[in-house]
Amino acid sequence: MANYLEMNREELTAEKAKLNEQYKKFLAMNLKLNMARGKPGPHQMDLAMGLLQMTDYTTDAGTDARNYGDLEGLHEARVLFADVFGVKPEEVFVGGNSSLQLMYNLINIGYVFGFPESPCPWSQVEKRKFLCPVPGYDRHFAITEEYGFELISVPMTPNGPDMDIVEKLVAEDDTIKGIWCVPQYSNPDGYTYSDETIDRMAKMKTAAPDFKIFWDEAYIVHHLTEEIIETPVLLNESKKYGTENRVFMFTSTSKITFPGAGVSAIACSVDSMKYICKRFSVMIISYDKMNQLRHVRFLKNKDGVLQHMAKHRRRLVPCFDAVKTTCARELTPEEIEEDYEKNTGKVIIETFRTRGIDPVHVPGVLCASHGPFTWGKDAAQAVYHAVVLEEVAKMALLTCQINPNAEPAPQHVLDKHFMRKHGPNAYYGQK
Repeated sequence: MANYLEMNREELTAEKAKLNEQYKKFLAMNLKLNMARGKPGPHQMDLAMGLLQMTDYTTDAGTDARNYGDLEGLHEARVLFADVFGVKPEEVFVGGNSSLQLMYNLINIGYVFGFPESPCPWSQVEKRKFLCPVPGYDRHFAITEEYGFELISVPMTPNGPDMDIVEKLVAEDDTIKGIWCVPQYSNPDGYTYSDETIDRMAKMKTAAPDFKIFWDEAYIVHHLTEEIIETPVLLNESKKYGTENRVFMFTSTSKITFPGAGVSAIACSVDSMKYICKRFSVMIISYDKMNQLRHVRFLKNKDGVLQHMAKHRRRLVPCFDAVKTTCARELTPEEIEEDYEKNTGKVIIETFRTRGIDPVHVPGVLCASHGPFTWGKDAAQAVYHAVVLEEVAKMALLTCQINPNAEPAPQHVLDKHFMRKHGPNAYYGQK
């Protein structure tokens, strides 16, 4: 790589011209690379196109979903999300396309007005704080940071946030007003909170009478295996201890149907429902009930949602499997600290041995969170294999762009192509 610090103006100008030419070549390839996180592919969104075929917007009660009314959401939509949450329809508020917006609005309510249990609005608490299990979802943290909260990190464990730390903090400090939680398949670790964690969250003593749990069930139906994981419903568990007013559960269909054009929902106590409706009624008359009704007709109930998510799973699992079977594993922190380069080589050897791969037949490997490695009988051949790898990657990328649903070639076809060139009875090209 060029050392720009050592270049004069003339050399830098020439380098820029050379890079611009390379850039133009990339542009000419018409690649569509989107590095955004969390975005479903077109082949996933195609699954929900049936949403757009509805023409009748008359509800079960005979009202017109195209008109004003039903701030809390259509009854049918409240029933649907109640089924998904595992709560009662009267405990569900159905909003617009974004659960993140609902979270923002509730933080704003606490900031400007406080909640019924609040000694004062949160804005009047000089050093207000919010608990943030880490690693966690940065957009959650950004909301409370926007309102001037001090963010207190709490370590995550495979069972959820470290509850010993959480319980101690909230019991001693009345300026801690809430905690962010992603209880199922949490972002980014994929941990699911244990039954014990959920019980402790429901019954813990808090110094702040207006402490709130922002419980984001973003992945409540996003099962990537045949196993359906069901966890205790926090709102229901909280009723056992009389703490249900501290709970706000959220979900949306953003990763079920269309991102940006889905439906979001809150589950909370009846008392909390009355309060947030009072505040929301000044802001909006009703959310998009046509979209709510479309989703009800399309998804029907929780079983319908799970059936739809099974279609997602059938399209996503091969992608995950491809990554797991193609890449060598990541190095552990201990392996990195001990001898990074040497242990990288050991992981490559380990991968080929455990998978029964001949390194002569497969002269390259992708190392997770690192990059590609190629080899050969000499440096020139290693470089040759590197070029081949780049071309194969390019072919794969273009194939996926043309047809996102393209399947790998059958094994017998792959074997034929390889053996006719490199097998014991090779007849095509050179061995």
